[in-house]
Amino acid sequence: MLCGLLRKQTIWLRGNGLRTCQISPMTRCLSGIVGGSHHLHNYDQGWRSQENLSVCFKPYRCSIVPLCSLFVSGSSQSRTVYSSACLSAASTGNTGSAFGWYESLADTAPVNLAESLLISLHETSGMPWWANIVCATVALRTTVTLPLSVYQMYILAKVENLQPEIDALAKQLRYEVSVYGKQHGWTDKVARFQFRKNLRRIISGLYVRDNCHPFKASLLIWIQIPMWIFVSIALRNISLNRADSATGDAVQKQLTEGGLLWFPDLTMPDSTWILPVTLGLLNLLIVEIFALRKIELSRFQKIITNFIRAVSIAMIPIASTVPSSMALYWVTSSCVGLAHNLLLRSPALRRVFRIPRSKSDSDTPYKDILSAFVLKYFPKK
Repeated sequence: MLCGLLRKQTIWLRGNGLRTCQISPMTRCLSGIVGGSHHLHNYDQGWRSQENLSVCFKPYRCSIVPLCSLFVSGSSQSRTVYSSACLSAASTGNTGSAFGWYESLADTAPVNLAESLLISLHETSGMPWWANIVCATVALRTTVTLPLSVYQMYILAKVENLQPEIDALAKQLRYEVSVYGKQHGWTDKVARFQFRKNLRRIISGLYVRDNCHPFKASLLIWIQIPMWIFVSIALRNISLNRADSATGDAVQKQLTEGGLLWFPDLTMPDSTWILPVTLGLLNLLIVEIFALRKIELSRFQKIITNFIRAVSIAMIPIASTVPSSMALYWVTSSCVGLAHNLLLRSPALRRVFRIPRSKSDSDTPYKDILSAFVLKYFPKK
């Protein structure tokens, strides 16, 4: 029904003189909403294959929650290209009506708070601005996102440890549905529907029992992405003196002299492309470390991984157009994210944080990562 209304609205808009390119963003947005779906494991294949036992079909009474296990690395590659593109365009001063929402966002309380914190840290510490940005980034990522990364690992480990139990229950349920369906003359379509519905209920009940619903693992991105956006906009504001005040002029002047090595002026883009390329390589490295895990990625995780690879590459030209202060923040954030990712692979540190041991854990994680990386990208001929 929503698609039908969208088509009618599109025809009406075109009839009123609007171009297709003006309508397409809304069309893509709504298409993404109505086109999303969730998939279970392929447990339904061969559900009629067992016929030796006679077990009565018993419905499982638990709330229906779709099975969803999505791993998100705690790094900067999870940011969207569109948001970064808007930051890039706005940082050059080309803020027309299309970016009116951005100007509103740039004057919100979280952005103003981030500006105040950055300026206060600089005034208190007396460090040059490049060091101030690096220290602020490390402090934010360590105090805010590191605990959330630990919690994410904790949830994902518990979900992974539930998989053998889910497999066993799915096998039993497959047989029960097969027997019950034959007794009542169910078609394959009806039997498959009943199997999936009850499997969802079983999995939901297990998540509730162990308090480890995969959605809780996504808490990291709901905190990290907004924080990254607010700090990025705050750095853009002070780099371009958006406030247009005496204090803003003084801070902007400090930024023009507060760079390092090949980027002495933090208010200008990095013309050497060293920071943008470094950012892209760091993000790709984080993605590959995740992809080289022992356990095989699901189809959905493979799609997300490839999408993040594309975003990591797209961030390179975007980072080359924003002030160096923003590019430095992005690079530092990715470095910290990579460090956290590697630290949380350590068996000793996982024991300290009481992260349950899972099948994919290794006693020599760093050696395994290096071996897998060499085998994948430098195979012996």
